[in-house]
Amino acid sequence: MIFSVLSFLAGILSVQQFSELPSGSWLLMITIVAIIMAWLKNWRWLFFVIGVLWTVLFAMSRLAERLPESLEGIDVAVTGIVCDLPQQDERRVKFDFRVTESEVPLPSKIRLSWYFPDQVVKAGQRWSLVVKLKRPHSSLNPGGFDYERWLLTQGVGAVGYVRPQPKAMLLGQRSAWVSISVWRQNISDKLSFLLNDSFSLGLIKALTIGDGASITQNQWDIFRKTGTTHLVVISGSHVSLIAGLAYFLTLKCWARIGSLRVSPQIIAASVAMVVAIFYAALAGFSVPTQRAVIMLIVIMFASILQRNNRPLNTLAVALFAVLVFDPLSVLAVGFWLSFLAVIMIVYVIAGRLGKSNYLHDVIKINWATSVGLSPLLLLFFQQVSLISPVANFIAVPVISLLAVPLSLLGVLVMFFAPFLAVKLWSVVDFVLQGLWWVLVRLAELPASTITHNQPSVWALIFVIPGVLLLLSPRGVPARWLSLVMFLPLVFTEQKKPEIGTIHLTLLDVGQALSVVVQTQNHWLVYDAGAKFSDESDIGKSVLLPFLRQQGAEKIDKLIISHGDNDHIGGAPSLIRGILVEQVLTTAIEQLKDYSPENCKAGQSWLWDNVKFTLLAPQQRFVSENDNACVLKIETPQGDVLLSSDIEASAEAWLVETYGRSLKAKVLIAPHHGSKTSSTVEFINAIQPEYVLISAGYRNQFGHPHPDVLARYEHIKATVLNTADQGAITLNMQDGKWRVQGFRDTDSKYWNNK
Repeated sequence: MIFSVLSFLAGILSVQQFSELPSGSWLLMITIVAIIMAWLKNWRWLFFVIGVLWTVLFAMSRLAERLPESLEGIDVAVTGIVCDLPQQDERRVKFDFRVTESEVPLPSKIRLSWYFPDQVVKAGQRWSLVVKLKRPHSSLNPGGFDYERWLLTQGVGAVGYVRPQPKAMLLGQRSAWVSISVWRQNISDKLSFLLNDSFSLGLIKALTIGDGASITQNQWDIFRKTGTTHLVVISGSHVSLIAGLAYFLTLKCWARIGSLRVSPQIIAASVAMVVAIFYAALAGFSVPTQRAVIMLIVIMFASILQRNNRPLNTLAVALFAVLVFDPLSVLAVGFWLSFLAVIMIVYVIAGRLGKSNYLHDVIKINWATSVGLSPLLLLFFQQVSLISPVANFIAVPVISLLAVPLSLLGVLVMFFAPFLAVKLWSVVDFVLQGLWWVLVRLAELPASTITHNQPSVWALIFVIPGVLLLLSPRGVPARWLSLVMFLPLVFTEQKKPEIGTIHLTLLDVGQALSVVVQTQNHWLVYDAGAKFSDESDIGKSVLLPFLRQQGAEKIDKLIISHGDNDHIGGAPSLIRGILVEQVLTTAIEQLKDYSPENCKAGQSWLWDNVKFTLLAPQQRFVSENDNACVLKIETPQGDVLLSSDIEASAEAWLVETYGRSLKAKVLIAPHHGSKTSSTVEFINAIQPEYVLISAGYRNQFGHPHPDVLARYEHIKATVLNTADQGAITLNMQDGKWRVQGFRDTDSKYWNNK
């Protein structure tokens, strides 16, 4: 059973490596292979082939739900239902919308943003809206979050926004009896009303209904640093705990009733399953709760049928059921962390000799999960919390035995006894504030977390037996060899540019700009993208993950060309997240907290036989765009010019001042390809072979402008746009420039080309 399920999983994983899904003829061939494997009774290969076939069909079905290109960018009238809890910030509300009626055929589920709404949006509401949609298409960067992949796993076929005119109309509200989302919304509203000023409002919402939207970014940072993030969302352990309490209480109460028509164990098991399913539904049936519910159902049925099941068999059944229900769940990090955490717990607890001791078992589980999951955390996030075992040893009993039960009890009584619910939550608030104080102190310890290069596949292959050997029972010989197997994980090193060369990445940051330049021993960041809200900016979401994935330990120079949001917005998060030795900018006042220095023409430095020179600003123009920092990078193989948002006036000044010395092989196009820039004189002075444009997909400004593209085409320059290619990398190979788009080299079948 176990090996067959693992074969099924391997088949699913193999599909996730495809850049395109197989055609109909390949599907026919796969089906024939499956029939042959069944006839030969080769069950493991049969499960592998079925895994491939099922995943391809499932993915095809999801992709077929995507918005046709012909419907992008046009106004469409739709009617539908808000199908989950909306997410609100200071500018907009985002929500998933289940389309029931539309003028044209649309995906059944779309994701909308409503900017500055004049009405309150809640789950279960039925609206008539006019929307403008586009296909799932997002920034695509090395080390970054793949939003297109996430949309695929959520079954979202289009994204867009609500048009302010004609005015949106609220048509009605679904009953809580027909929608679990309405239940979640009602609970969320009641919690917000009763705990309006409570420190723990966001945490209580997360623990009861799986809604983490009210948890601040600072709180998430502390949980991440202490390795306790899993405790503030509804996880498998929470579901198991609540189901266990329901089982125990039902068993005792039924036994006291004295009825023997139905066994107390059967009643208790049935109640535990119902409670677990309801609690998982409150969490939106996330992968960890799916796994927990399925495992619980298997265990409860075994109890009812009086059968004994091995833990790994139970886990295998749960894994198989989750994968059959949704094979794309393997694309979620939570899938791997959830199942591997349970495997580690089973491995160190089940079948071990000796007397069981609660304290000893808790310490062992914390140690096992911290060590066992560390390779995955390095793979996914390039970070590991060193204080996680200590933090979890303190936090697990506080959250599991106090905060979760009392919070849920408060939810149960708040609709008929709100005074009692508030009293219960005041106890929870007191407990959580005490826990928070401890977690903050732990997070402030030196080296509470370590950042390391992303490990290779080969390193992970060595680490897996190393983890098993390290956590094996006492008496197993040569356990110390496990430390040797960890060495490939520790001693990983990214390939550095050679002396005299650079590795440049124009990051895909939408309608903004951010460039990272690496020499052999130095890092430079030119602009940091936009800030979207207090909780979201390019520094957090793109730059820091990219730099961690590339193994950067510090930034030697950060140049912020000027003060527009799309260039400076992510700078504060970047500076707080990684050591920055020097900040150069024209926006001194906006970055005054970070000891910036003025950026001006004539500044120059040499790194690893690569020369960096600031060509501007020197004189003041009326437009702040024209006062931006312009950087030229000179290498023996050719030059690169980074021109920020300069327009015609600054371009003319540069041509007059520098003349032929402006010439460069690679140009980062001024102002995202705006028609106010890239004048004929400027282009002729530079004579670029490659022009790289940072622009947003279907952006409202129409960048790059067709006239600008025609000018670059006239000089036979190769033009690449982040909207089409994703992040664009430039490096040297065999003495020649190699310019590549991330969508061309690393995209998968779910990424729109």
